[in-house]
Amino acid sequence: MSEIMLSVDSLTVKYGEMTAVDNVSMIIHKGEMVSVLGPNSSGKTTLMNTIAGLNSPCGGEISLEGRSLNGLSSDKIVELGVSLVPQGGRCFSRMSVFDNLMVGSYSKRSRRSAKSSLDRVYELFPVLYEKRSQPAGSLSGGQRQMVAIGRALMSCPRLLLFDELSLGLAPVVIKDIYSAIKHISREEDTAIVMVEQDTKRAMKMTDRTYIMLKGNVVLEGRPAELSDDAVKKAYFGS
Repeated sequence: MSEIMLSVDSLTVKYGEMTAVDNVSMIIHKGEMVSVLGPNSSGKTTLMNTIAGLNSPCGGEISLEGRSLNGLSSDKIVELGVSLVPQGGRCFSRMSVFDNLMVGSYSKRSRRSAKSSLDRVYELFPVLYEKRSQPAGSLSGGQRQMVAIGRALMSCPRLLLFDELSLGLAPVVIKDIYSAIKHISREEDTAIVMVEQDTKRAMKMTDRTYIMLKGNVVLEGRPAELSDDAVKKAYFGS
């Protein structure tokens, strides 16, 4: 196995008195694809947001290649090579597709390669080139998700976090997006952490899986080694 890209050690995150993530640990290796699965309200989104610097942990440690991310702002974490694609294909609806994508290259690290990054995004998602002058709000849900992914790629990430990647999208669109993500991982050696509701698809695509329930990691391993019964038990806690 390659070197460790991301390490999450005994992470705890609370909203007031409510514990959303409870003593969670995981590792992500360079170039690895990992799925984080579980029912609603299991802490998956909170985990992704905390890694990205949008939440502050109250315990534990997050580190990128040995460097602590605790206490860093989200823009500093992007600068270090971590990008989050939030659920729902969020875009600046009144801005053009082109301008939405260029927002992703604001950091010093990514600015100098903005042109080549843009070419790469258009190669992955040709429809975005066709619609580059249109307001992002005029696009379909799947196309807006492509814009959100493209914007993240413009920051030249070494680690991509996807939250609810296929939520609300048509199957044909999901297939295209998954194909693009597989290319990003395999051809560009980008580590990927994917939160998904489509358990079977995510496990089929990723190298390893973590399943969360009520803020805890209750099962982990390579998908081929996790039986259907073990996955069901992890989901429902019985």
